[in-house]
Amino acid sequence: MDRLKIGIIFGGASEEHPVSVKSAQEVAKNLDTRKYEPFWMGITAGGAWKLCDGPGAGWEVGDDSHAAMLSPDRSVHGLLVLKQGRYEAVRLDLVLPVLHGRLGEDGAMQGLLELSGIPYVGCDVQSSALCMDKALAYTVAGSAGIATPNFWTVTADEKPDPELFAYPVFVKPARSGSSFGVSKVSRAEELAAAVQTARQYDSKVLIEEAVAGSEVGCAVLGDDLELVTGEPDRIALSHGFFRIHQESRPESGSENSTPIVPADIPVEMRRAVQEKARAIYRALGCRGLARVDMFLKDDGTVVLNEVNTFPGMTSYSRYPRMMAAAGLPLAEVIDRIVSLALPGRIR
Repeated sequence: MDRLKIGIIFGGASEEHPVSVKSAQEVAKNLDTRKYEPFWMGITAGGAWKLCDGPGAGWEVGDDSHAAMLSPDRSVHGLLVLKQGRYEAVRLDLVLPVLHGRLGEDGAMQGLLELSGIPYVGCDVQSSALCMDKALAYTVAGSAGIATPNFWTVTADEKPDPELFAYPVFVKPARSGSSFGVSKVSRAEELAAAVQTARQYDSKVLIEEAVAGSEVGCAVLGDDLELVTGEPDRIALSHGFFRIHQESRPESGSENSTPIVPADIPVEMRRAVQEKARAIYRALGCRGLARVDMFLKDDGTVVLNEVNTFPGMTSYSRYPRMMAAAGLPLAEVIDRIVSLALPGRIR
């Protein structure tokens, strides 16, 4: 039986480039090469595309790498690889975009894949763009009856009046991930600097009320026909606020947080978190997979925090841990998300 030809795209020209490479390395360890023939497409931090042997050390400059591109021409249905001064076509059955953040999770890559006509894993253009923009995600989720924090958006030319807010608040780039550019503001005089920090990552900034409650998450897999949820986790904080991928060696743990999975909360609350995660996933039009981050208040109310449409798959990431706790190891997760993306599946 012929193996499925899968283009696996990783890296990317965003601040989450290193995380994407680590996610791809974990996918490589768990990919069943008896079923799949992988074509590893690495995107350098500068935006150059390279077909390489895998996401190991030196992939960006290795002798095995070739300049390549994903063709938007549907007659190619795959890659154009530059070899000895000529482009050769490589037809793909499917693309797995192991990309995080801007130009990976925000609909840009999904738009290119739609033009190419190649089936791909994960959320489509609309849901990717919607979930990436926290303000839009809150607006749509709120209209579906889902609790969200109170929030205010600040455009590129605005200077928010610090006296308008009850502190503490969180200041975030509206369209970024992994806690880049996020600040907790406890006093009015700190607000302007926090907005400037967030603007290093996005011209659109979100000012959000601090929700009193535990930070919890839930891994979701599937489409509207059938959704599978992992065991929810809870982020135990020693101090400060949860900042993922900010440490120099996150594999060794965080200085202030520990994910507890399954979450050490009552069974009925774990079920409520899973139910709310499914509702959020559907309301925002997600497909394939996503990690839904929420706040769990003392009264049992579940409040949306954010949705990651291609969550981290590293050795220390929350999504694979939550799925593993529910009995789905990463190898099986990969099989399922690939199966969901194959042609002929009714969505």
